[in-house]
Amino acid sequence: MDTTGNWRKSSYSGPGDGDSCVEIAPTPTHIAIRDSKAPAATVTVPAGAFTAFVDALKGDYSTVTDFARFRG
Repeated sequence: MDTTGNWRKSSYSGPGDGDSCVEIAPTPTHIAIRDSKAPAATVTVPAGAFTAFVDALKGDYSTVTDFARFRG
């Protein structure tokens, strides 16, 4: 899967260069996910599975920040 130039960071990445975040690279059929601190290691999942995962997070928490607070 070619993801060159398609990587996006969350608006919750933090100040500065935002190097402590998860990045995604969407294609029509799959989503690639990586840690900005280790960009060579990626996980690729079907787009539908990623959408279901994000929707499940939104069901109980209003933001990713709420989810992080819950996890401690």
